[in-house]
This record gives sequence, structure tokens and C-alpha cells, in this order.
Amino acid sequence: MSDQNGNDAGPAQRTEPAEHVVLEEQIDLWRGYVQRRRAISAADVDEMEDHLRGQVSDLTAGGLEDEEAFLVAVKRMGNLDEVSREFAREHSDRLWKQLVLVPEEPGDSGRWRELAVVLALAVGAGIVLKVLLAATVGNELVLVRNGVFAVLPFLAGYFVWKRHVSWRVSAVLLAITTALALVVNLYPFESGPYQEPGMTEFLAITHTPVVLWLLLGVVYAGGAWRSSARRMDFVRFTGELIIYLALVALGGGLLIGLTVGTLSLVGVDFEPFFADWLLPFCLPGALLVSAWLVEAKKNVVENIAPVLTRVFTPLTIVMLVAMFVVLLVNGPLTDVDRELLILMDAILVLVLFLLLYSISARDPHAPPGIFDWLQLVLVGAALAVDAVALTAMLTRIAEFGFTANKVAALGLNLVLLVHLAWAAWLATGFVRGQRTFGAIERWQTAYLPVYAVWATIVVVAFGPIFAFA
Repeated sequence: MSDQNGNDAGPAQRTEPAEHVVLEEQIDLWRGYVQRRRAISAADVDEMEDHLRGQVSDLTAGGLEDEEAFLVAVKRMGNLDEVSREFAREHSDRLWKQLVLVPEEPGDSGRWRELAVVLALAVGAGIVLKVLLAATVGNELVLVRNGVFAVLPFLAGYFVWKRHVSWRVSAVLLAITTALALVVNLYPFESGPYQEPGMTEFLAITHTPVVLWLLLGVVYAGGAWRSSARRMDFVRFTGELIIYLALVALGGGLLIGLTVGTLSLVGVDFEPFFADWLLPFCLPGALLVSAWLVEAKKNVVENIAPVLTRVFTPLTIVMLVAMFVVLLVNGPLTDVDRELLILMDAILVLVLFLLLYSISARDPHAPPGIFDWLQLVLVGAALAVDAVALTAMLTRIAEFGFTANKVAALGLNLVLLVHLAWAAWLATGFVRGQRTFGAIERWQTAYLPVYAVWATIVVVAFGPIFAFA
């Protein structure tokens, strides 16, 4: 590339539209910083800048602003070059300035339009939930059974609109969702004397959200569920959504608590309004707004994810080892309480979430380190606890016979056992330098449909098999 005088123009001298002037200034600043390092040749700097521009282009195509895309791209470049990493550290404080909800430029209406769509869907979900709440007065079991069908379709609608999902994929997913709703509502489940759900109905209610959430993953991936990268993006989205939901819940809970306390001092009862109107709209609103925040500020929370996983991984290892020791020294496995086995399953699922989220937040190009060994220990401890729980369940089944909840717990433990065992095998090969990290990533995401299949079996087949008891 040459200028008017025939001189070569480097990558930093490219002519850009006026709206990208700030971006060009930032790239010039970065280039000058890198050029001051004598160990890097001019050709290497050009190659690094081309890579940086490619990262920025991909991020801006995904909806990020120029400055935000530049900062995220520089942080990603830090995975490839120590100098760029140092530059990212020195300028990382500016990244948090990007945590604005909508663009300040009046000409950019895309974020405003997307926020309007999200708020409209949140209001729609609140209306449906409010109608369902009014129609099920005195029969809360119907509300519990159908609450997920009143909210998640609106979140799916947001991603259908954003990802431009084809009508064929949308129709198939809608048909599956409708079939699940019919199964949950038309099966003649037996209920207890106080309208508490029977065991098969309880299992159907608790497993339906699992199926619907993994169906949401198909929409989130734009229908390209076979892509391992898209599935991992959905895992990352789920983890970041939980973080945002926790923050929104804490802030909302504090605000509501202060409101209730203030109104109670002047003799106003806020509880009826809260239960009848605020709660039906707050719950779906928090979910949809949190999902929008994850999409709008993609890769900002990924700075928090490595910290969270590094804090909770060693703590979880200690908890699992303590559980394993207590179970072994606490008498015969037949004496293990059923509620304890259910709690152990919940802990193993939590371990799985932690493993998935830590993998989604890891740099796939980085060599094995101490944290990878810690993750291997985590998986090994989870396998040991799972083996004890599985033995206890088989012992109880042999002594007391099959029931719906025992078979559901047994199946979940077997699914977890296969997942964790192969993850441990792949992780062992990675830390020993025999496999790439990509093999671990592909296994984690490729196994996710197994959970959807098992949850669907529990919802659809357990009722008839166990006589809807």
C-alpha cells in the first residue's frame, strides 16, 4: 500500500471512515507501544496489527462499539504476546467504562431498538404469568407446572429475533415445547392430600426446565447446534447469565426491602401489590434483562469468570473430599438418608456447572498449568463421591426395590459418571501434553444433549412406567 508520493504506508496509516477515527487513534497508540519493544521486528508488528484488526472486525460485527471491541481484542491478543498482555493490563481500567446500557451517540439506534424489544418481551411474559397466576388461584400446583412455559418462550423469542433463526427450526422447537406442555398438563398424575405433587409429577416438573433450557441453546446458537463453538458459547452465556441474575436479584431485593420498610413505617401494606403485580413482572423481567446484558456486554464478564473458578475450585475440592470421607466412615451405605443422596446429586451437578464454566473461560491456547491440575483433582474427587452415591443407590434399590425417584437419581448418576470419567481421561492427557485443550472443550459440549435426552425420558416416560404415582 503506497501514499501519493509513492512511499509505503504501514497498517497504521490506513484510511478509515470518519466514524472510525477514534479506533484508528487507539490502534496507532497500541502500535507505537509495541514498536518501542526492540525484540519485535516491524514485520511482526504488522502481522500482530492485522490480527488485532481482524479481532476488532469480528467483535464490531457482533454488535460491540469500536472502543469496546478494541479493548476486548487487545486483551485477547494478550493470550498470544506478552507485550500486548502488558499493554492490556495497563489499559484494562478503561474497559469498565464500557459498562453503559445504551450508546451515547444519537445516530446509533440499534441498542435502543434491542432494549425496546427485550422490555416488550419482558412485559409480555409478565402479562402471561399474571394471567396464569389469576387463573390458578387455589391451585398453585398448576402454576408451578406451567410457570416455565410462561417465561422461557419469550426469552427464546428474543434470540429468534436477534439470531434470525429460520422458521423451520423455530417451528420444530415450538412443537417440542407444546408437546412437553401437553404431557405435563394432561398426564393423570396422582397428587397428595394437600395438592403436593406425586413423585412422577415432581420429577416431570423439575426435569422440564432442563429440556427447555437446552432447547433454548439451539435458538441461542442460531440453529447451528452441531457447532462445538456455538455450544460452548451457550455454556458461557449460561454462566454469565447466572452472574447477572445474581447481581440483579441482589439489587432488586435490596430496593424492594427498602421500599417495604419505608411504606410500613407510614402504615401502607406493600405486600398485596408485590405479590399480585410486582413479582409476576419482576421475575421474567430480571431474566430477559440479564440475558440482554450478557449479549450487550459480551466478554466483559469473562474477566470475572477466571477469578470465580479459581476461587471456588479448591473450595469445592475440600467439600468433596470431606463428603467422601464422611460417607465412608458413617456406617453401611444402606443407612444413607435419601435426602442426603438427593443433596449429593445436586452437589455433583454444581461441580459439573463449575467445570463447564471454568473450561468456557479458559484460554484454549495456553499451556497446562497448576489450575488444570486442580481441575483434574476436582473431577477425580467428584468421581469418587459419585461412585459412593451410585453404590448407595444400587444398595437401596436392591433392598427396597425400584421407585421413580430412585431410578431418576440412578440415571442422573450414571450420566454424570460417564461425563466426568471421560472428562478426567481427557484432562489427564492434556496436563501430560498428550492432547490439546480443544478435545476437552468438544467433549463437554458434545455430551450436553445426553442430559436433554435423559430429562425428556423422565418427563415423558416415567409417568406411564410408574403408573403416575
